[in-house]
Amino acid sequence: RRVHGGHCSRTISTSDSTMATIYTARCPDYSPFFGFAGASLALSLACLGAAYGTAKAGVGVAALGVMHPDKVMKSIIPVVMAGVLGIYGLIIAVIISSKMSEDPYSLFSGYAHFAAGLSCGLANMAAGFAIGVVGDYGTRAAAKQPKLFVGMVLMLIFGEALGLYGLIVAIILQSKEGKNCS
Repeated sequence: RRVHGGHCSRTISTSDSTMATIYTARCPDYSPFFGFAGASLALSLACLGAAYGTAKAGVGVAALGVMHPDKVMKSIIPVVMAGVLGIYGLIIAVIISSKMSEDPYSLFSGYAHFAAGLSCGLANMAAGFAIGVVGDYGTRAAAKQPKLFVGMVLMLIFGEALGLYGLIVAIILQSKEGKNCS
């Protein structure tokens, strides 16, 4: 039987005492898709940036190691910083997925979780690209001129900050909750 209340309608099972899944204009059956997509985009895009940053910076470290093997451990900093970006995506994916359940899920929450995932994922992907390029060329240049090492580390810190900004915004966005669907 259909029950109409304002602009929303609910489907209620009258054959037994339990209520069937409630779908309204605020809580359509496709709204969890956006939450799941946000969680997967946060992790996959952040890991894409982390992988690119690690690979690109690793090429620079490998090239540096041929000429200056004593400086390899000092130049591994960009690789570690790029790897941290994947952790940011994992944090947001876990937070979003912990809010997903079989209960009715509002479209507002779906959009908020989707935006949080995109925010974190894209920011960390961009940070991974920046860290990779700076790590590649920075380690090579610092091997030839050691005074450039501090400048390289500062550029890496600012690249990492981009990923951290995406994490912070994603935490704020995912905390926005839609109205209850019941």
